[in-house]
Amino acid sequence: MIPLFPVLANLAPAVDAAPVMESAMMRLVLQLAVILIAAQLVGLFFKRLLRLPGVLGELIAGMIIGPYALGQLPIPGFGPLFPAAATSLGVSVPLYGLATIASILLLFLSGLETDLALFLRYSVVGTAVGIGGVVFSFVLGAQCGVWFGFANSFMDPVALFLGAISTATSVGITARILSERKKTDSPEGVTILAGAVFDDVLGVVMLAIVVGLSKLTDPGGRAPWGHIGRIAGHAIGYWLGFTAIGLLSARLISRVLKTLHSMSSIVSIAFGLALLFAGLLEMAGLAMIIGAYVTGLSLSRTDLAHGIQEHLRGTYEVFVPVFFCVMGMMVDFSALHGVLIFGLVYAVLAMLAKLLGCGLPAWLMTFNLRGAARIGVGMMPRGEVALVIAGLGLSAHVINTQVFGAAILMTMVTTLIAPPLLSKSFGGGSGLKLRARAGTDETIHSVPLELPSADLAEFVLSRLVRSFRAEEFFVYRLGGDTQAYQIRKDDMSFTLSLEANRVVLTTPARHEHVARFIVLEEILELQDMAHAFEKLQDLDTMKSSLLKGLFEDDD
Repeated sequence: MIPLFPVLANLAPAVDAAPVMESAMMRLVLQLAVILIAAQLVGLFFKRLLRLPGVLGELIAGMIIGPYALGQLPIPGFGPLFPAAATSLGVSVPLYGLATIASILLLFLSGLETDLALFLRYSVVGTAVGIGGVVFSFVLGAQCGVWFGFANSFMDPVALFLGAISTATSVGITARILSERKKTDSPEGVTILAGAVFDDVLGVVMLAIVVGLSKLTDPGGRAPWGHIGRIAGHAIGYWLGFTAIGLLSARLISRVLKTLHSMSSIVSIAFGLALLFAGLLEMAGLAMIIGAYVTGLSLSRTDLAHGIQEHLRGTYEVFVPVFFCVMGMMVDFSALHGVLIFGLVYAVLAMLAKLLGCGLPAWLMTFNLRGAARIGVGMMPRGEVALVIAGLGLSAHVINTQVFGAAILMTMVTTLIAPPLLSKSFGGGSGLKLRARAGTDETIHSVPLELPSADLAEFVLSRLVRSFRAEEFFVYRLGGDTQAYQIRKDDMSFTLSLEANRVVLTTPARHEHVARFIVLEEILELQDMAHAFEKLQDLDTMKSSLLKGLFEDDD
């Protein structure tokens, strides 16, 4: 048994070990400082000037400052800041440890933001879209590795990881694009998000199976089907078991945490549980990110979910870029020269896999060609999950730096191309088939509230968010810089968004009366507040007194 806190006997005597540890910590602090500054500056450059996702900037920042670029340049009296020979991964163990913690935080928050109610509402078409995308992506991704000679057969561990990397869909990137285009609650938007939820769940299970198979498969790429069945059953069993335990105990955990009467303590313990589940799943032979995702998924249905997200948002903004930057630092540019064509073909196949695998089921069931194309393009972006899977394969020595570089290239290409394609695809008419438009009960209505100023609109938006929470709705803010909220309870789902001086409530027709009633109650309260403010007779006196005191202080 491996001890949890092993004694570092080899470091004795402590006096001799102290300078070594201090030197290592000094290097880590300097590395972290450079990573944080570079990731934020380059990420902002991409977001504000190039209008591209900041994650691309963070990746490129890592490539620039990493051990295969500027990081190998010696500093007088210090040596290289990021020595390439530190580990086989190209980064030091402490730095990779920080990136691992950041990936756990990332997947924990992804689980908290998973919209299970939305998925169930569009479960049939969403499930078909998710399964189609995963199957097409896995097959084409794995086969691409075989075609280019990086894997001996379809069951080779390298091919399996290439397939698993290709399956991931970035829900955050997709949600941000839909929010910016005000298409979150369109039939295509809801189906994309529902499909992405199932895609992520199935992708995580697929990852567990691939990790298990990579430990069994021999160098020739052959694995007995009996072993494959046991690995699949083991992975799905642990996944479902831990998920069931988490979901069933979530409300009990929530009640216990509430007794602390301290949100900071609640958030700390919740993240501690994510780390605990991550470690337990790793001990069970699965990946740590699965445990983090399960913990977030379990707590997503509790009323603590939004508070945990908000309190961890600052930590997320600081440390998650470290993960992306470290992933970029692992890219060996000299290795990319030989796989540039492979990486581009891999990226093209990854896009075609989502376009066909997700678009075809949508076209066969509910949507016309325009709507199916929107769904296929919306499922194209890869992001954090693909990088996590690629990083796991690299750290486990299953894939080499060349294959990892091709995975990074695929992630960058799909993330760059998908936003403008998705934006253009929403031009034109309805994406539903005529029979679906005629028979659907899910007609989407928008209720705009025009207000005199943007500040007042933001104030009303915050009041409405509070009102929905008071009615026990689950409210969470969608990713991105826009102020848009997803609101759900049972089978009801609404969206609140801020557009200049307008607050827009988007709701299905069958639940419109509920949403309108809650908004009306809040407007009446605001009206009473306005009347009370008008009755404040001493308002001018108060202003005069404040101004008088201000000038007296100046004197």
